Amino acid sequence: MGSRLPYSLFCILHLFFCVLCLANSVAAAAGNETDRLALLHFKAKITNDPFGVLHQWNSSAHFCQWHSVTCGRRHLRVVKLELFTLKLEGSISPHIGNLSFLRVLDLQNNSLSKEIPSEIGHLRRLENLILYNNFIVGKIPSNISACSNLISFNIGLNQVVGEIPSALGSLLKLQVFAVNRNNLTGTIPSNFGNLSSLERFHLNRNNIGGTIPYTLGGLKNLRYFLLAVNSFSGEIPSSLFNFSSVMIFDVGSNEIQGHLPSNIGITLPNVEVLTFAFNQFSGSIPISISNATKLEYLQFPGNNFTGEVPSLEKLHRLQIFHLGGNSLGSAGTSDLRFLCSLINATNLKFLNMQANNFGGILPGCIANLSTNLESLAVESNMIFGSIPAGIGNFVNLKTLSVADNRISGNLPAVIGKLQKLEILFLSENKLSGEIPHSLGNLTLLTKLTLYQNNFQGIIPSSLGECRNLILLDLSSNNLTGSIPPQVFGLSSLSIYLALSQNSLMGALPFGVGNLKNLGELRVDQNLLSGEIPSSLGSCARLETLNMQGNFFQGSIPSSLSALRGLQVFDLSHNNLSGQIPTFLGSFVYLLNLNLSFNNFEGIVPIEGVFRNASATSVMGNINLCGGIPEFHLVACRLKTSTDRRLSAKARLIILVVAGLLGAILMMFSFFLLRLRKKSRAPALPSVNSLTRVSYQILLDATNGFSSLNLISVGGFGSVYKGLLGEGGPPIAVKVLNLQHHKAARSFIAECEVLKNIRHRNLVKVISACSSIDYQGNDFKALVYEFMVNGSLEDWLHPVVVVDGNHHEARKSLNLLQRLNIAIDIAFALEYLHHHCETTIVHCDLKPSNVLLDDELTGHVSDFGLAKLLLKDFNGSTTYSSSIGLRGTIGYAPPEYGQGGEASAYGDIYSYGILLLEMFTGKRPTNDMFKEDLNLHKLAKSALPDGVAEILDPIILERGEIERSINNTRDPMGIRTNRIMECLISIVGIGVACSVELPLERMNISDVAPKLCSIRNKLLRN
Repeated sequence: MGSRLPYSLFCILHLFFCVLCLANSVAAAAGNETDRLALLHFKAKITNDPFGVLHQWNSSAHFCQWHSVTCGRRHLRVVKLELFTLKLEGSISPHIGNLSFLRVLDLQNNSLSKEIPSEIGHLRRLENLILYNNFIVGKIPSNISACSNLISFNIGLNQVVGEIPSALGSLLKLQVFAVNRNNLTGTIPSNFGNLSSLERFHLNRNNIGGTIPYTLGGLKNLRYFLLAVNSFSGEIPSSLFNFSSVMIFDVGSNEIQGHLPSNIGITLPNVEVLTFAFNQFSGSIPISISNATKLEYLQFPGNNFTGEVPSLEKLHRLQIFHLGGNSLGSAGTSDLRFLCSLINATNLKFLNMQANNFGGILPGCIANLSTNLESLAVESNMIFGSIPAGIGNFVNLKTLSVADNRISGNLPAVIGKLQKLEILFLSENKLSGEIPHSLGNLTLLTKLTLYQNNFQGIIPSSLGECRNLILLDLSSNNLTGSIPPQVFGLSSLSIYLALSQNSLMGALPFGVGNLKNLGELRVDQNLLSGEIPSSLGSCARLETLNMQGNFFQGSIPSSLSALRGLQVFDLSHNNLSGQIPTFLGSFVYLLNLNLSFNNFEGIVPIEGVFRNASATSVMGNINLCGGIPEFHLVACRLKTSTDRRLSAKARLIILVVAGLLGAILMMFSFFLLRLRKKSRAPALPSVNSLTRVSYQILLDATNGFSSLNLISVGGFGSVYKGLLGEGGPPIAVKVLNLQHHKAARSFIAECEVLKNIRHRNLVKVISACSSIDYQGNDFKALVYEFMVNGSLEDWLHPVVVVDGNHHEARKSLNLLQRLNIAIDIAFALEYLHHHCETTIVHCDLKPSNVLLDDELTGHVSDFGLAKLLLKDFNGSTTYSSSIGLRGTIGYAPPEYGQGGEASAYGDIYSYGILLLEMFTGKRPTNDMFKEDLNLHKLAKSALPDGVAEILDPIILERGEIERSINNTRDPMGIRTNRIMECLISIVGIGVACSVELPLERMNISDVAPKLCSIRNKLLRN
């Protein structure tokens, strides 16, 4: 019996363990099935899987072997689901909450939408929740606080709204909290100060406001603290300046006030990026800032800082130092001594201290600053003295601006050593002496301003070597001699050339006709003489031409009739004679015409601008007659009308002519009377104020909106070709389809944009109509100048015309024509983004919205989706005048699809895609672009050696090359190599403009100069 008891006990225990193992197996099997079903439910919510990664999620393999699924070894339960950067579309299934062993859920860089399912709160083991860069909407579920093991929470770059749930303050293991680039509101919960493990706190680019909680000072492990571009106010709690481990501290673009603590450089010893830009800080910059020896970016612009800038001698790693837009300095002689403390910052690239109160001289030690310096801006201060000769050491400098100061002396010749310089602003100073010949060495220069100085001597002919110049202003100096013809050989000049208020003599060189892209020419108030060269008529893009206050003589050449885009034309105070050309009355965009104090004679026209006495001046021409009554000129008379010695034959002729004129006048009056009764509206309204025309006029102009006159049909309406009156100018009439619920708002948005803008590369709006048609329906239309060559879309992708067996395609664009149009569009965007009183974002740039006139000049059109961006004092942006952002698939930037607001960056992306389409001939919606391939990636992968393989074949045809650049002096092989270099550069610009991240895109202000430089290279012998 004694020996049997242990054996019995062993049997009982063995049976117990078998039952226990069986129970565990059953439970594991049930858990495995739960995971499998949860994954299948997740798959069911995915509506688009371009890479097909979920196709293998089926019964042919165990779910632990499915793509992107990782299971634990012990229980074979899902512990990781990593489906990132797969372009998945759809939503996140609530069944994700059944993956109870899940530790990592990584779905970043997809196109998932809808809300974050609250069932994620069931995942008690979850450590990493990463949903960055999707289209997720809704609020943050507060029950995510139940995921007590959560280490990383990243939902940045989505469309999440609402407030940050205070319940998340209980996630004591949290190290990363990233909700940047969403639409969150409210405040930061004060209990977030309990997140003692937090290392990354990313709230930037939301609408979060209120004060920053004092409790955040308890986050002792924090390394990244980003609150930029929100609505925070009040002062920064002193406790936050004790983040000894913080590396990035960015509170820029808020409404924060107060002073910086005196020991900030000591309490933040590891900080690398420190940004207080565009707030309301005041007081002085603390002396201790130099103790933060790891600083690389230090930015204070757009605040109210005062006092001296302290020594920065310990900041050896500094790369960017921005002080602009404060009240620093006291106009004293010692204000700039801090510059000498920067000589050990050997990586310094950007130094901006413009718009302050700095006085004194630029110290000689400035020559010892980093040779890596790329931008130096000290404009709008009270700096005096001379420019140090050591400025020539900055061999990598691209931008130098010392404008609007009191700098005197000569411009040192060593300036010519800065051969990478692209922008040189020296205007509004007291510089004297001659303009150094060495400026001709700056062959990359795009903008040069020397106006309002005391420069003497002649304009150096060497400026003709600066073949990338788009802007040159030498006005208001004491320059003498003749204008060197080399200046008028700068075909790159496109923004303006200003030589006003000097003592220049001689004739205007015939070479002025080379400036075919110039928008503004000013040579007024000089001693120029001779006749106006007929070649000036070749400058077809001129909008402003000012030649007043010289000694020009002779008549106005008939070739100037080609300057149809002129808005301001001033020839006053010269010795011009002859009759006033009638073609000036046909310039529909002319806003100001001054012909006063010359020797013009004869009849003053009464058409166009001559009908407006406030826009036209003809005084001081004693031999003029006629015109409108407001000119107060004598009536024109036939000189022999009362001469008794006239022969009977002559009197008979006069009587017949007078009778005929009388009859014509009566008929004309009768016609006008009928037209007034019929239309009760002006026939040709002012181009300046969007004056309305009647429905009847547009009905007549388009032959009853005949289908034969239909040009195109779009989302918001149809466009018809028409004529304003018999023999009138051709027009394009855009009739809104008011059955579309957004068409009326599109009409309002387009009117608001177009009524105040004017540029040679924007479509010209003539008038508008808001009326009732003859069926009693609302009628709205916009009237534009007609573009005879249609849209860029028609030329890039011409429709083949079939006539029997004859196939005829519309003539395509050659290389130079495409490049010219690309430059036109870039100039238009630069004007909209940077030169309008209110920044305008087009929002729908594409080939069909670029129209071409008879000279194939590009005009950006269709502003129905445009937005006006209003910038406040602190640089933050608000939006108005939108009909709801849509854009066009393929051209709209990725951030628009993710709910991002309209911005200039979006237009730049569209421009980049458009530029690539122009030179590859491929639409961004081409069938070849599937899965992960798009036009941007195709072009990027082709750079540099494979560009020829992706180009439109027409560009590389020998005949097209010869037509593009008519240069027989270079062998064909050399020309082809030069063209390929240029094409590689063009594709590179398109790629740089269309990168995914907005802030990494190329600046539109840099695009046009670089394209102009490429064009000059093509045309250069």
